[in-house]
Amino acid sequence: MTDATTDAPVSARFLMKFMWLSVFTALATVVIKGVAAAITGSVGLLSDALESTVNLVAAVVALWALRLSDKPADHNHDFGHGKAEYMSSAVEGSLIFVVAAAIIISAIRRIITPEPVEQLGLGLLLAVVASVLNGVVGFILIRKGKQYRSITLEADGRHLMTDVMTSVGVLVGVGLILLTGWQVLDPIVAIVVGINILFTGYKLVRRSVVGLLDAALPPEEVETIRDTIGDVTGREVELTDLRTRESGRQRFAQVTITVPGGWTVRRSHDLADAVEDAVDEALPGTTTVVHVEPGQPAEPTTAPAGTGATSAEASDRAADKPVAEASDNEGPAAS
Repeated sequence: MTDATTDAPVSARFLMKFMWLSVFTALATVVIKGVAAAITGSVGLLSDALESTVNLVAAVVALWALRLSDKPADHNHDFGHGKAEYMSSAVEGSLIFVVAAAIIISAIRRIITPEPVEQLGLGLLLAVVASVLNGVVGFILIRKGKQYRSITLEADGRHLMTDVMTSVGVLVGVGLILLTGWQVLDPIVAIVVGINILFTGYKLVRRSVVGLLDAALPPEEVETIRDTIGDVTGREVELTDLRTRESGRQRFAQVTITVPGGWTVRRSHDLADAVEDAVDEALPGTTTVVHVEPGQPAEPTTAPAGTGATSAEASDRAADKPVAEASDNEGPAAS
């Protein structure tokens, strides 16, 4: 059986602990990078601070999305609110586009109207502290997002790691300015950072759109479901159709199986229940619906020529014969 994520589903309350960590981290890095940008006057450091501001807004939106996604199904949402997490990721990706545009515009203006940067040593130190903080928290969010199948946590973690890469680029640029005195490197680095951020935003928005369009589960999870059904049903039953989709942290599977035509409704129903339980055990939290189709009934086998009876009828007569013989034998003994 193919390996797949098997961690039991967790509540949004549990996941929100990680998002609060993201919020506090974003607040700290915004302050640190803002001070660094104000001290140095570097447009590169300013672009870094703007991206951290987006991290803060995105973390707040993610908190809302997690809370909403945990609401149970109601009369207007039969399948729950799991897709709220995709909305969070879409908002975060869109905000990244806005910040990237602002960074590139600011950098172009700095190229047209150059301004010297100052106190680069202190600015570099502050940026390094903020980057380390983002890197640690980003790694935690990505790991937990994959473990608990939360696109909200994973998207926020990847955004933080993008922020780290941005900061590294800015640090390299500011360091080169400190060493060479080439002030033009500052806006050039900022433009490169802006372009990199655009790609990150595109990936987040694309993944959200795919999720909203009811994308199938990952291939390894689909294979796990197939193997699990095969282990439960055996050779008599055929898996004729399998459709899957994911909605945030929720999984859905629609299964069609064909059973022998002679099976009773009870036997078929019990098998369907067994399939649903097995899939839930293999991939915890999966909502599985099993539809049972009857196969062709077994064709009666014709008895030997001249008997005028089917093999089933011949079997019935054979079963009755010993009883009749027994009755005949008992008659004389009784008399």
